[in-house]
Amino acid sequence: MVLPTPTEPERAPKKRFQPDSWAGAFTLMAVLLGVLWLVQLVNASNGDRLVRFGLHPRDLDGLQGIITEPFLHSSYGHLLANSLPFLALGWLVLTSGFRAWLLATGIIMGIDGIFTWLVAPSGTVVGASGVVFGWLAYLIARAYFARKIAWIIIAVAAAATFSSLFTGLLPGTSGVSWQAHVGGFLGGIAAGWVLHPRKSKKATTSTTQRAAT
Repeated sequence: MVLPTPTEPERAPKKRFQPDSWAGAFTLMAVLLGVLWLVQLVNASNGDRLVRFGLHPRDLDGLQGIITEPFLHSSYGHLLANSLPFLALGWLVLTSGFRAWLLATGIIMGIDGIFTWLVAPSGTVVGASGVVFGWLAYLIARAYFARKIAWIIIAVAAAATFSSLFTGLLPGTSGVSWQAHVGGFLGGIAAGWVLHPRKSKKATTSTTQRAAT
């Protein structure tokens, strides 16, 4: 009798990191938040010299701030105020897909940066609050355009939890760039409109009719 050749036990496949899973999205956002704190530590230890790389309205050299602005903050208190909404709202957006998160964030940063560069007063604008407002607006716009129950619930919960942010869209607070908040909010609405266009009723009706015939 020929005995079968013993084989090595099958190894369980390694689980790949999924950035859009609940745990993966939280991990990635926590890492990004850690990067913001690391940048602030370096900035504070160097006399806030990195702030000069922020956005400078109507200054061509200041256009670089469209990319660098969200990574820089004027103080630890400034960053602390942005930390929780940055983590939570970024996490909610990321759970819907890594590609959607990348595209939405890119659209938000672009529109926010250009809007702020055009209308904000002279000076230096720093902070991740524009992106934070953009993510909040994106969640609301996505729910409005897509009309998915789960996304509507998420949008309502996010808007209720961070309702205090809406006051940041209004001018009046010294040292706060409400223009950056408005620009980010507009960017979030645009991202929701671009990434989740609403289907027309005619298209929906024709699709239903074809399925029935």
